[in-house]
Amino acid sequence: MVSGGSRGIGRAVVERLLEEGVKVLFCGRNEKTGEEALGELKKQYGDGVYFVPADMEAKDTPPALIAKGRALFGELDFLVNNAFPFTAKAMDATYEDWIHTFMAGPAAYARMIACFSQNRKKKEGAVVCISSISGHIAQPGRWTYNAAKGAVKQLIRCAALDLAPHIRVNCLSPGWVKTDEVLKATPEKTWESTPKAWEEYHMLQKLQEPADIAAAAVYLLSDDAAVITGHDLFADSGYLAMGPEGLGKTANFAGSA
Repeated sequence: MVSGGSRGIGRAVVERLLEEGVKVLFCGRNEKTGEEALGELKKQYGDGVYFVPADMEAKDTPPALIAKGRALFGELDFLVNNAFPFTAKAMDATYEDWIHTFMAGPAAYARMIACFSQNRKKKEGAVVCISSISGHIAQPGRWTYNAAKGAVKQLIRCAALDLAPHIRVNCLSPGWVKTDEVLKATPEKTWESTPKAWEEYHMLQKLQEPADIAAAAVYLLSDDAAVITGHDLFADSGYLAMGPEGLGKTANFAGSA
């Protein structure tokens, strides 16, 4: 089960799972976008993929999605929580903004994990939640988004403890990824106008691809990650390891010539 699987990182996760022979149910809030993605995925990978429209903030969505997955597959082996509001406000955030950000974000993640783990036919399973570098750093004007993403790490730690030893729960924190939301931040809303600053945010000096993040997510689901739980994987090309000097190209730091 992949939430928010119609586009961006979620779509890339769906594709990678299908490549690995996993049958996938994904959801998205926009039914048209989801159906278009489903058609493209079926054409490329066959019939092992399914889509349902869903609003993650709605009270009945998590149990309905898990029930749908079990009806299709008998049981769900994997859960990827990806759908998350991009509400980025600070002092201007309303009560409704806060409710939406948390209920459709970390609270929806938590409710999906709870439904996934209850009344299982199989003991073993794995969960991955998509967090962000924004959950680890301060960014201007982003109280809502950063607070909600920061909550994801504490959620997976608690869930990993409570669901051990049979269900592993992890999250990963991507850096800047080539998605529609990042495109909105470019000067002219085109990739050609992307400033070089994007490259300087990462040690690997490039904007990350959704497929790169999908590979990390599928690794955490796999048996190769059998001893990893309660962990936040920095899938950020070195972003969080850097200090204020960045790549050191312009900073006057200790030891420089």
